[in-house]
Amino acid sequence: MSIATRDLYSLGLTDHDRLNKELGGGIPPGSIVLVEGDYGAGKSAMSQRLTYGLCEEGHTVTMLSTELTVGSFLDQMHSLSYDMVDHLLQENCLFLHADIGDTNTLTGGGEEGDRKELLKRLMEAEVMWGTDVIIIDTFDSILRNDPKFEALVRQNEERQAALEIIGFFRDVISRGKVIVLTVDPSTLEEEAIGPFRSIADVFLELEMVEVGNDVRRQISVKRFAGMGEQVGDSIGYSVRSGTGIVIESRSVA
Repeated sequence: MSIATRDLYSLGLTDHDRLNKELGGGIPPGSIVLVEGDYGAGKSAMSQRLTYGLCEEGHTVTMLSTELTVGSFLDQMHSLSYDMVDHLLQENCLFLHADIGDTNTLTGGGEEGDRKELLKRLMEAEVMWGTDVIIIDTFDSILRNDPKFEALVRQNEERQAALEIIGFFRDVISRGKVIVLTVDPSTLEEEAIGPFRSIADVFLELEMVEVGNDVRRQISVKRFAGMGEQVGDSIGYSVRSGTGIVIESRSVA
């Protein structure tokens, strides 16, 4: 059943792009949002668009990035015409950088004993869960670099590995907050990502589709519980320097 648009977390920027409208007026409070996409599909740009739009609407946002430092985050946002300086200074946005290497070890430490239990540290970082919306880009990097999660995956206990963090997420969203997770599905086994797909209230897949000689991007809406107005099955978009996310077209399958 649809809920009133005024109860949603508006994504804002209605005069800039049509993303908020295409997604039914915003994200329902108390939701887990899963944004999947392969490398280059636009996950980071989408998470940056959500961060800026939500802050512009007066919501508080935590952005945890496994790739960007605060300097590169500001540079990237500026290149998309999303000016975050004031939002950071006014503490509307809390930006955190998770220093994770590209391999299966933390940067600067290769021994198993040196590796930190990232999911445990994530859950214990109370300050990051105090905002209205928490965005983790990219969540699969944290899963892949957590030795406890990895050990359970090696024992074919992926679902057991996911239960603790899923239980924690449910407790967070029970307070009306929204958690957004971006994931590259090519980096995780189906059994590892499956539980997160199952519990997601909003499940968006960012796809790159070849049309002739062009590659077009689209948001495939796999699930959208508690939507405001009707949400299409497929939303075409592009990422443009100096503009940010641009909605190209909308089609309903």
